[in-house]
Amino acid sequence: MKIFKDKKIFSSNIGRTIISLLMGFFIGALILAVAGYNPLEAYKVMFLGVFNKPKYIVQTIINSTPIIFTGISIAFAYKTGLFNIGAEGQFIIGSITAAILGYLLHLPHLIHVFLIIVVAGLAAGIWGGIAGFLKAKFDINEVITTIMLNWVAFYSLNYIVQLDSLKKPNAEATYDIQQSASIIILEVWKKSKEGINWLNEHLFFKDIFKTRMNWGILIAILIAVIASYIIRKTVLGYELRSVGHNQQAAEYGGINVSKSLVSSMMIAGGIAGIAGAIQVMGISHRISTLSVMEGYGFNGIAVGLIAGGSPIGCIFAGLLFSALNYGGGKVQYILGAPTEIIDIMVGVILLFVAVPKLIALFPRLASIFSFTKGKMGGEDNVD
Repeated sequence: MKIFKDKKIFSSNIGRTIISLLMGFFIGALILAVAGYNPLEAYKVMFLGVFNKPKYIVQTIINSTPIIFTGISIAFAYKTGLFNIGAEGQFIIGSITAAILGYLLHLPHLIHVFLIIVVAGLAAGIWGGIAGFLKAKFDINEVITTIMLNWVAFYSLNYIVQLDSLKKPNAEATYDIQQSASIIILEVWKKSKEGINWLNEHLFFKDIFKTRMNWGILIAILIAVIASYIIRKTVLGYELRSVGHNQQAAEYGGINVSKSLVSSMMIAGGIAGIAGAIQVMGISHRISTLSVMEGYGFNGIAVGLIAGGSPIGCIFAGLLFSALNYGGGKVQYILGAPTEIIDIMVGVILLFVAVPKLIALFPRLASIFSFTKGKMGGEDNVD
């Protein structure tokens, strides 16, 4: 019971997150056991499914990149007291922009990549700014407007894919982007004769280069650092945090609340839009018609919550989220256990992360339990 008496563990975001993770794994183990599977064996398979081969580790990092971006987007807006449900739509706008500019433009490599990232961020920033403007001007709840904008972006993508100037013949997708717009690491070299021969002699690197390893994770880390700096060290960040804590007090203090709301949603939208651009330039190289939303923006909500609203924390939360899902697939493949168990684990983790007051009550509940047990058993205290 000593762990429950240490109130410092429960008073910090990191402490509550760790406790939430442990609870998620514990309840996941119970569900596995009830379903007839050995929890330790399942977790071993999950762990090895991420760390057993170099390509597994790299693929986990690749899968984490878009949700790190969208997690940062959610976290940034949250600092202004806004809930950006629209990261999914902003992600789509960024991917549309990247696919169009990546195919139609012919530019030097670095210029092409930089231009796409900037324009995709601006386009998605304007898209997010619409919700911010409606919130600031008419006090329309951003949850409603961003959900609606998600669907507008979704159907816009399906329409644009069908345009004759972009649609690839006999495919429900656009033409691939130009090679100059790709951010896959050593993409041309690893397919060349020299690259193939070198990789055949270095099996460790050959395993890694089987994936579409790209520069996206480094860009995500850079964006996380910039977002954290803006929030913590700049005047803009101070204004955004002030508005998030108390709009009335911020306005009384001379802060332009309307401007802050719009700025926050524009920046958040821009970050999610860059995620869409990175996904096109580093993974898909095109956009395809969608029957359902891909979920990068919605998974970003989970990442943002697990990170406690910290942009830097989103890096680790995104890697964790990706590892759970990627390793969970191995559990299904090897043991036959349903991957829904992983979804339940993540859901439980989110439940406790999103309800920190419940975890904060644990020391008090433990004290009551100890007092009651002491009275009933004639003991003064219980460790």
